[in-house]
Amino acid sequence: MSKLDSTIASDWHPAWESRTPIQRPVNLADSSVRTGWIPVVRVLFRFFFLYFTLQALPLDWRFYRDLLTLDWGSGFYRDLFNLSRYAPRFFGNGIAADTFADWAIIAQIALLGTLIWSWQAKKRANYDGLYYVLRVVLRYRLAFGVLAYGFIKLFPLQAPYPSISNLNTAYGDFTAWKLFSLSLGVVPSYESFLGLVEIVGGLLLLNRRTTPIGLLLILPFLGNVFVSNLAYEGGEHIYSLLLITFALALFAFDAMRLFRLVSLEVAAAPARFRPVFTGWQRAARLVVKTAFVVLMVGVYGYKTYAAYRTGPYQFPQSAGLPGAAGIYNVTEFRLRGQTIPYARQDSVRWQDVVFETWNTISVKSNRPVKLDAQNTEEIHTADTDRTYEQAGSQGRHYYQYQIDSTRHVLTLTNRNPNHAGETLHLHYDRPTPQRITLSGLNEDRDSVYVVLEKRAKKYLIDEAAKAGRRGALTL
Repeated sequence: MSKLDSTIASDWHPAWESRTPIQRPVNLADSSVRTGWIPVVRVLFRFFFLYFTLQALPLDWRFYRDLLTLDWGSGFYRDLFNLSRYAPRFFGNGIAADTFADWAIIAQIALLGTLIWSWQAKKRANYDGLYYVLRVVLRYRLAFGVLAYGFIKLFPLQAPYPSISNLNTAYGDFTAWKLFSLSLGVVPSYESFLGLVEIVGGLLLLNRRTTPIGLLLILPFLGNVFVSNLAYEGGEHIYSLLLITFALALFAFDAMRLFRLVSLEVAAAPARFRPVFTGWQRAARLVVKTAFVVLMVGVYGYKTYAAYRTGPYQFPQSAGLPGAAGIYNVTEFRLRGQTIPYARQDSVRWQDVVFETWNTISVKSNRPVKLDAQNTEEIHTADTDRTYEQAGSQGRHYYQYQIDSTRHVLTLTNRNPNHAGETLHLHYDRPTPQRITLSGLNEDRDSVYVVLEKRAKKYLIDEAAKAGRRGALTL
C-alpha cells in the first residue's frame, strides 16, 4: 500500500459510509444537526455576517429607485453597469468618492450589532444555515460586479482604440492611468480575452459546486486589477479591493479542504451542509437565478454588444466635418492681424490641429492645460459629458464644435471642464480637400487666421494590423 493510500485509510471514518445526521440534507432553519461551533467562532461569524451583509446588500433606497427606473432602451447597459458598482457610501456619491472610511463605519456598525446579537443570542450549536445564506449573497453580488465589467471588455468598450489626437500626443503628456487604458485599447482582442475570463468566472459563481473554480479564476484577475489601479494611479482601487474581500470570504469556505487535498495530499472531507428547500422555496430560487442570468447575460450582454456596434461610449457620437478627419500642419497663423512664425517654444501659436471623425478638434500648442484627472470608468449619455479623449492628457486643447453649414461657421467649446468657459467662433473654408482655412475670434476674443494643410501620415499600429503577423512593414 502506498503512503497516500495508507494516509487515506487512516483518515477514513466509517461514519462517512453511513447516513449520519451530518450527511443528511438539512433545512436552513435547522442548526442542531452538526457539531457545535466554539464560542469565539460564533462571535466572529456574527461580526463578519453583519459586515459583509451591509457591504453587499443594497440598503440605499436610491438603488431600488434606479433599478425600477432602468432605461430598457439603448441606455440599459449604462444604467445596470452603474448599479453594479453599488457600495455603501457615507462621504459622497459615485465610485470616485470611495474611501476606506466607509469601510470603517460599516465595521463599527457590525461591531455594535455583534455586541447586541451576542447579548441577545440564545444557545445555538452553529450558524450553518446563515453561513450558507451569506455565501449565496456574496456569490451573486460578486457575479454582478465581474459580469458588468466583463461584458464591456468582451466587446472592447472600456478601453477604446486610441483616437487620432491620442496617437499624436507625446508619451510623456499622458497620466499613468491614461497610458494603461491606451495600452489596453490598442489590443482589442486581448481586452476581449480579459472580459471572457471575467464572464466565465462570474457564471461559475452562480452554481454552488463550481464556485471554487470560479474563485480560482476571479481572485488572480481581481488582484491584477487592484494592483493595476495602485500602480497606474487608477481611481477604482477601493472598489476592486471590496470585490476581492467578497471573493476571499467565499474562498475561505473551501480553502482548508483544498489545501489539505492539493498541498498536503491527504484526504479532505467534502462540505456536508446541504439545504433543503420547500416547494415555494425551490420555485423562488429557480426564478431568481433565471432572472439574474437573463438580465445579466441575455439583456445586458446584448445591449453591450449593440453599444459596441455604434461606437465606444467614451467618444462623442455626433458627426464631425465631412471628409476632414486627420492631422493638419499649421502653415500660417495670424493673431490680431500679425503673422506669428513657427517656434517650438511659442506659447501662442498653434502647432498642429486634429479633426476627429466625430465633432472634436484638438489643437496642439504650448498654452498651459489644466489637467482633467478623471481616472474612473464612467458611461455618459450626453456627448458633452464624454471627456475620455482629453482626460489625463496635456499638450493639446480639445474642443467640441457645432457646424453651421449655411454660414460656414464652426462654434468651438473647450471640452476640458477646467476650461469650460472657452468658446471660439471660426469661419471655415475648404479651397482644396487637403486645405482648411479658419478665421474668426479665439477664446480671448482676439482675431485669428489659420491655414491648415492635411498631413498624409501613416501610423505603425494601423500598418501592422494591415500587414498581419507575418507581413512586411513600410512606413
